[in-house]
Amino acid sequence: MNIPVTRTHNSRLAAYDFSNIQFGPNPTDHLFTADYQDGEWQQAEVKPFGAFLISPLALCLHYGQTVFEGMKAFRLADGRVSIFRRDKHLIRINRSLERMCMPALPEELFYAALDALVGTDADWVSGLPGNALYLRPMVIAIEARLGVMEARQYKFLIVALPMANYYEGTVNVKVETEYTRAAKGGAGFAKCGGNYGGAFLPTRLARAAGFDQVLWTDGESHRYIEESGTMNVMFAINGTLITPPLNGTILDGVNRDSMLTLARDRGMTTEERPISYQELETAFKNGDTIEAFGVGTAAVLTQIREIDILGQRYFPATPPAGIAATLRDELNAIRTGRQPDRHGWNHVVVMAEKAEITE
Repeated sequence: MNIPVTRTHNSRLAAYDFSNIQFGPNPTDHLFTADYQDGEWQQAEVKPFGAFLISPLALCLHYGQTVFEGMKAFRLADGRVSIFRRDKHLIRINRSLERMCMPALPEELFYAALDALVGTDADWVSGLPGNALYLRPMVIAIEARLGVMEARQYKFLIVALPMANYYEGTVNVKVETEYTRAAKGGAGFAKCGGNYGGAFLPTRLARAAGFDQVLWTDGESHRYIEESGTMNVMFAINGTLITPPLNGTILDGVNRDSMLTLARDRGMTTEERPISYQELETAFKNGDTIEAFGVGTAAVLTQIREIDILGQRYFPATPPAGIAATLRDELNAIRTGRQPDRHGWNHVVVMAEKAEITE
């Protein structure tokens, strides 16, 4: 699939400081866009980054038909650029789109769009230690019509932003037993806007109390740990890696799956099962060896140094050469080509000069 590219004449790359990345407001020079109408995706192109118009009646502004993904591209040790686990991200965004009654993205379109944008802005992948290019594919309903029903017109976009570490160092978290992030039968597994907007208030309250994030619990009993803010959560207890199961209320994290795979490669015992905060309390009180950490595309792997359970604080181990740290280092080595990609996770990007260019 050949996607036309219109290059900007006003690149911001030369003025960008990759040693001082501020994640969020600083996109690369270009974006990808395509429209869905008359039952098909069309008008795919890469063009200079900029605002676009939608009607105040656009259905995404009223009924929550917004879905997104978070991915990363990396500079390999040999100088090439690769996108990490694009197939897994495609599966996940289409699962989210299905849940929100939105049209699926064809594999050819999704892959070609990523190649065209990353290939065009490949120089924004600095290759500095800890740096990556964050990719945000998203689909929004743009049909201009009020009425509580799914739209018939959509826009698919991908933007890219340089990124360093999302969290600096370790984090402290609070087990949340009042507010609920998601319930069974809902859309907790989908990366839709409402799942994040609804988490803002309890997260703000937790931060005001001195915590970095919350550890969400299930909506029925508020006993079983589900995920932590922007991350899936994992516990290494006496050498066994435990993480909550994919039961429809938590995100099927790509790095969650990657960490489980790498742990199994090592011969570690892994368990995807419910884990209550009472079980954690008992393990701490018994003096078990415990590491706790969050995993996600943005966070990569962030160790948890402190867990507050109903006002009682517990302190997981954060050894520099423990399970969490060595899993993180192994994943980073694979994603940057410093260790063999034995699972075929890296897709090397086709550079833009091989695509159709319109100056």
